[in-house]
Amino acid sequence: MNEKFLEAWRPQILSLFRFITGLLFFQYGVAKIFKFPVVPEFAHLPPLIITAGSLELVLGALLMVGLFSRLTAFILSGEMAFAYFLGHVLRTGSWYPAQNGGALAILFCFGCLYLAAAGPGPISLDAKMRRKNLIDASDLRVRS
Repeated sequence: MNEKFLEAWRPQILSLFRFITGLLFFQYGVAKIFKFPVVPEFAHLPPLIITAGSLELVLGALLMVGLFSRLTAFILSGEMAFAYFLGHVLRTGSWYPAQNGGALAILFCFGCLYLAAAGPGPISLDAKMRRKNLIDASDLRVRS
């Protein structure tokens, strides 16, 4: 594939990656908190997992719209690191994702870590607010 073509779309693809990542977190939060759709593993959740579901619901929504994206992604990255160790390593006694079922948690962790470093992309509320602040700041320049 043409590298220049992909490079030209890189900012928009970053925004799409952020949105889809947020959507995936959001749908896990909805399933854990509102029990929709019905997921048998989420039928009776301990309080810690309900807290995780609340984070996924709220922060997933923020990530989808691109508001406070870097902080949101950083928190979600930490949640997924915590979930990997607590929910996969300690539960199974294995560090190997192929054995403990934690590959998705690792992908979410590092995907969110990347978003925390790269930012939300141009199609986000963060970018819109930044553009508005730049316009407002240019109106405040000293007139001579």
